[in-house]
Amino acid sequence: MDIKETHWSPLLLDWFAAHGRDLPWRDASPRDPYKVWVSEIMLQQTKVETVRPYYDSWMEHFPTLRDLAAASQDDVLRQWQGLGYYSRARNLHQAVQEVEAKYGGHVPENRKDVQSLKGVGDYTAGAILSLAYGKKEAAVDGNVLRIFARLYDIEENILSTAMKKEITALVQEQLPDKAPGSFNEALMDLGAMVCIPKHPRCEACPLSSLCLAHELGKEGELPVRIKKQKHPVEAITVLAVSQGTKWLVHRRPPQGLLASMWEFPSVQGKGKDGLDAACRLLEGLGLQVSDIEGPVGEVKSVFSHKTWQMTVYTAAAAGEILQEKEAWQWLERADYTRLPWAGPHGKITAMV
Repeated sequence: MDIKETHWSPLLLDWFAAHGRDLPWRDASPRDPYKVWVSEIMLQQTKVETVRPYYDSWMEHFPTLRDLAAASQDDVLRQWQGLGYYSRARNLHQAVQEVEAKYGGHVPENRKDVQSLKGVGDYTAGAILSLAYGKKEAAVDGNVLRIFARLYDIEENILSTAMKKEITALVQEQLPDKAPGSFNEALMDLGAMVCIPKHPRCEACPLSSLCLAHELGKEGELPVRIKKQKHPVEAITVLAVSQGTKWLVHRRPPQGLLASMWEFPSVQGKGKDGLDAACRLLEGLGLQVSDIEGPVGEVKSVFSHKTWQMTVYTAAAAGEILQEKEAWQWLERADYTRLPWAGPHGKITAMV
């Protein structure tokens, strides 16, 4: 049987009916487009088991799109804390506010409008439209690219724009008229549980008899992906400064990495150079520090484009903040939980 001439979606859907994962965002039919949207944004670059408790907590705080649109950014970021890639939360918040204002709270039902929303790309748009509205739209992510590279013995780089378009066209050909959302979810589950990277479980695959890579013994070689470029490691000195029972915290700028989130005073550099730079930062605010201790701990934080290697010190302060008061404040330890912390700085709260 030639896979290129076979409509094999029934095989996949039968497998999905028997083996599909029980996930909290698959709790209703028809599906709520808001819940589909939230789950797909959370699942970007994050494992399902990590997302489960965050999704449940999120829905307790923001059970409807309208609830999220009305929430403050700080509350949104606080609920997202720990998932990383905080721009996803800010984009989601901004996008639901647009849906509320422009579409009366109804998530658009066509690709052009839904994909115009902040943070919604090809994959998320396809997921929302197929899962919530039953539209015959492909949702192609890394799992799907891997599955199709093996099924069709594709040896080109699956991350190239041309190959993504070609695979999307192949997915579109297989999409059934009925239950296209189930087909897309079946592909997600097949990629997560069976057609996994490196060592696929071909013996459990409903499509193994059609798979060209399996027939040729190439399933371990495919897909072909460009190698990730190594990203730089930045040394960061964190000087956590106390005054009495309070600690000095800083709100990051509204744009850029970890935008609008809170951190302890931090500068680039390490050792004496890093501490000198941190002291100069504080002097610019009118603070003198003494009793520098440490390192009291180290934190490594990996972002998509860089890694922070952070060394944490503590110090006592005298004087008042004279400049940039709106971006700095003194905070009691008991109030740590009320702030959305900038990624790794949430871990530092346990050190100081």
